[in-house]
Amino acid sequence: MANAQVILKEKIEGLGAEADVVKVRAGYARNFLVPQGKAYEATRSNLRHVEALKTARARREAEEILAFQEIATRISKLKPKFVLSTGQGGKAFGSVTSIDIHKELETAGIVIDRHAIELDKPVKKSGKSEITIRLHPQVVTTLIISVDAGAEDKAEKAEA
Repeated sequence: MANAQVILKEKIEGLGAEADVVKVRAGYARNFLVPQGKAYEATRSNLRHVEALKTARARREAEEILAFQEIATRISKLKPKFVLSTGQGGKAFGSVTSIDIHKELETAGIVIDRHAIELDKPVKKSGKSEITIRLHPQVVTTLIISVDAGAEDKAEKAEA
């Protein structure tokens, strides 16, 4: 199988970021990357322009980190509350999942990738829980959520 070296112009998921020199299949380079303007052929003259691409990459990454840090501070200030219905003995019928947390963040105007929420297992207990959110490999924040028992469940406890 023939391989070709190309210099990436932009970040491509699973392949690399701009200014990376990568080996790909010749057909992928010839039929997709180069015609779409996503990469250059790795010739001697094009390899000289790698430094300009690296400075653009560094600038973009710095801007991304600043944006993620701003989002992280907004997330850490939030205190979302969730209500779970519970039965006798305090057993929860539902749970708070990463999808619920993601929806709550979206209603607060914060749009992030749902997979950035690191939740080992759904939250099924009342009280406060700390949830880790990894926005970027260098930017991690903690969201504190509170889970309460449902209103009808509290009324049942008051009657008993």
